[in-house]
Amino acid sequence: MNITIGEKQYSFEGSVSAYDALKEAELITREVIAASVNGKTVDLTYALSDGDVVAPLTFADSEGKHVFFHTASHVLAMAVKRLYPAAKLTIGPAIDDGFYYDFDSETPFSADILKEIEGEMKKIVKENLKLERFTLPRDEAIALMEKADEPYKVALIGRVPEGDEISFYKMGDFTDLCAGPHLFSTGAVKAFKLTQCTGAYWEGNSNNKMLQRVYGTAFPSKDELNAHLEKLEEAKKRDHNKLGRELEFFTTSDLIGQGLPILLPKGAKVIQILQRFVEDEEYKRGWLPTKTPYMAKSDLYKVSGHWDHYLDGMFVLGDPEADKEVFALRPMTCPFQYQAYLNKGRSYRDLPIRYNETSTLFRNEASGEMHGLIRVRQFTISEGHLMCTPEQLEEEFKNCLELAIYCLKTLGLYEDVSYRFSQWDPADTEKYIGTTEQWENSQAMMKKILDNLGINYKIGIGEAAFYGPKLDIQIKNVFGKEDTLITIQIDELLAQKFGMEYTDRDGVKKNPCIIHRTSIGCYERTLALLIEKYAGAFPMWLAPTQVKILPIGFDQHEYAEKLAAKMEALGMRVDLDERNEKIGYKIREAQLEKVPYMLVIGEKEVNDGTVAVRSRKNGDMGAIDADKFITDALTEIAERRL
Repeated sequence: MNITIGEKQYSFEGSVSAYDALKEAELITREVIAASVNGKTVDLTYALSDGDVVAPLTFADSEGKHVFFHTASHVLAMAVKRLYPAAKLTIGPAIDDGFYYDFDSETPFSADILKEIEGEMKKIVKENLKLERFTLPRDEAIALMEKADEPYKVALIGRVPEGDEISFYKMGDFTDLCAGPHLFSTGAVKAFKLTQCTGAYWEGNSNNKMLQRVYGTAFPSKDELNAHLEKLEEAKKRDHNKLGRELEFFTTSDLIGQGLPILLPKGAKVIQILQRFVEDEEYKRGWLPTKTPYMAKSDLYKVSGHWDHYLDGMFVLGDPEADKEVFALRPMTCPFQYQAYLNKGRSYRDLPIRYNETSTLFRNEASGEMHGLIRVRQFTISEGHLMCTPEQLEEEFKNCLELAIYCLKTLGLYEDVSYRFSQWDPADTEKYIGTTEQWENSQAMMKKILDNLGINYKIGIGEAAFYGPKLDIQIKNVFGKEDTLITIQIDELLAQKFGMEYTDRDGVKKNPCIIHRTSIGCYERTLALLIEKYAGAFPMWLAPTQVKILPIGFDQHEYAEKLAAKMEALGMRVDLDERNEKIGYKIREAQLEKVPYMLVIGEKEVNDGTVAVRSRKNGDMGAIDADKFITDALTEIAERRL
């Protein structure tokens, strides 16, 4: 058979594994842990076929990392079963920065028990057990897991489509249902750490049993592990869920409910600044504001398709089975803004029409998915919908993207984002409205636009909205979890469903193309990411308090008060600290609050008309003329310096 490796083709007699082929090409080193065959990640023991294209994978490759982490999760599961045989196994996938495994166990996995499990994992690694893959027919696979008393595995096997392969991996006397791929043996997992244990519902459904989810990470060496753990410690310091509460940006209340944060004055001020910034930028670019209701009858959502395709994510008011009229809180604004478009007849001369709205939305997120301000049940978004002709679509899409990029650059977040072209899943068409032809046309049109714009994107199959493909601007929090920050979508389906039309040049009525977009995404999520990005030390233009004036004694109060009033009249956010405290104490408090500038005022400053400036960034800047400080500060704010 002929196998391609790199630029060269190799010929082999009889069966050959990925390992054998890479060895022949002199590409096997201690770092190679898996292989890519025709773009698919496989074990090194994978049997090749004629014409396969093979490449080595190491821990430096994201695919290789996942293989490494996945094997570590099996080592964890084996250790738990050795120590707690009654524990039931569920799932144990690799994630971006490690792995987890969910267990149904009567024994709570405390910190001491995690250390005990780590000790057993070390023994398994030292045993250097080979991972052996085998497959079974469905009946035999179920019988094997029933004999092992693993009911969750039996349930998982029952969901494997008929005809699909059911595979297992065996390490010593431990066997687990798994699609793989895996490392050759456990001995490669040189360094690992179990980081935490949390609760997690089986299949993420709060109606199911609560399981214990053990998280961990693993590396080929202790040095790499220690570097990662140091990075995690730094991430914990920046975690908005911790830091945002400590700095009093937001809080939560059990009486109000999960996923419903309370923005305190600092957090509310930052979001107010962001909203004004975004709304002003949108106005400059021809967007027209609307203000639509927070709820609507189910009739509206039935026309849009949300009732059939998004009902689980909505808060419904009333009983759809019993009540004549049922309402639901809006999960998005599009069907509401379509009614504004339908307010009167439209001509091609009216297009494009750009509607924007600072929208409060409601989504019934699963309890296990919510986290601080990143994922909540009520949030505010910079939402907009644009109706245009097909000829205008590419230019308008480009303008939407340019606005999003401008906002990201102004906030200092642009360098942290990536792009995902989210497409439908043709294997699961029930999730979507429209025909295969309509989806292929929309996706081809969007691909052309993205390629013309030179966007470097990844493809996300199954990530599209139910009505159209989208460009998702992705970002990771400090722990590496990726979320969508901004989205721009093409929709060629809902205009027809709502009867939205315009009269074209030829006198024929046509459905407009629609772009759904956000400029800055969800404000709460953006605030969370900014807290983490700047560790709470916001750029001056965004800081809830820009300047703290600190008079040393009572004799300086009058000068300080006049200075504060002057700065506030010019639009600056000033806090005057006239407490009878030592100046060192006041300075330390202002530093902990991460205020950009502190102005210390003593007798000399009053006499000279100056301020003693302490900068968060540059430290003690000495005495500066008060008017000059104000002028420089206003310039820094106006330029939105980072």
